[in-house]
Amino acid sequence: MNRRRWLTGALATAMASVVSACGEASWRLSEQARRMGEGLTRRAQRLLIPRDALAPTYSRAEISPDFRANGSIDPAASDYRALKADGFAGYRLVLDGLVERPLSLSLAELRTRPAQTQITKHDCVEGWTSIGEWTGVRLETLLDEAGLKPEARYIVFHCFDALDQREDGERYYESIDLIDARHPQTILAWDMNGETLPVPHGAPLRLRVERQLGYKHAKYIRRIEAVESFAHIGRGKGGYWEDRGYEWYAGI
Repeated sequence: MNRRRWLTGALATAMASVVSACGEASWRLSEQARRMGEGLTRRAQRLLIPRDALAPTYSRAEISPDFRANGSIDPAASDYRALKADGFAGYRLVLDGLVERPLSLSLAELRTRPAQTQITKHDCVEGWTSIGEWTGVRLETLLDEAGLKPEARYIVFHCFDALDQREDGERYYESIDLIDARHPQTILAWDMNGETLPVPHGAPLRLRVERQLGYKHAKYIRRIEAVESFAHIGRGKGGYWEDRGYEWYAGI
């Protein structure tokens, strides 16, 4: 009886191991297929659509009266709260990484750069859309000012907010490649609908990358980093939501 009980247990353990291994293999194949599909989508879109093709723009009359604030709407981090309490007077945007001339710019200094205004539609992965007017500096302007090193391939946006609203929570981050970074509608916005960017929408500075879905539009930006790879950042997938299964390339 002891031998039979032992053999039964051993067989059950072996079967469980096989099932587990099959499940792991299936998950890996599924993940590999998803990544391949994403890569094909990105390459097809880049092949068929000129890299400077513009997202549609709208009139002021078409601006949404109730543009939804999604994700973080008021970061809990103490460094952000201190800046907000002072009207962001002490805020500085850092641009570093694989650049020749790292930058550290106040909001006043950012506003001395050439400004661009655009009225565009925000497409959320949840299915809703809103139209808003954004004013800011083209990201390409700052990248040229800093001087990208030849090995730089991606631009990473490090943010103040943690979606769980904990002081020590995992902070939001996002990344785009140089094609989207240099797109003429990719800006760092400080105004929304003709007024200073409100906190729920990412004050003091947020990304607008108009040919991507909403989760790519990083809010509450504190640092921009030029990198060769984002494998060492977060969980290595290129963004907070990408680390949790979203597509890295969210082109529309």
